[in-house]
Amino acid sequence: MSQNETLIKVKNLKKWFPVKQSFLHSLLSREQNYVKAIDGVSFHIKRGEIFGLAGESGCGKTTTGKTLLRLVEPTEGEAYF
Repeated sequence: MSQNETLIKVKNLKKWFPVKQSFLHSLLSREQNYVKAIDGVSFHIKRGEIFGLAGESGCGKTTTGKTLLRLVEPTEGEAYF
């Protein structure tokens, strides 16, 4: 195996959670609102590399990890192992 071999490749990963609305609001409004936990994350990790994901509290680090592990289904995007 080559040192330049890509082990993980993530392209345009997105996870949006629907905002819960009251019953009345859902009847009156036709559009659904979403919280964009991750929106367009892309990166690749090569063999032998150490990857760190850093950011502010609430920026989507944990959601990115859970989505990569398929604990949460992505809204859009691709992850290759």
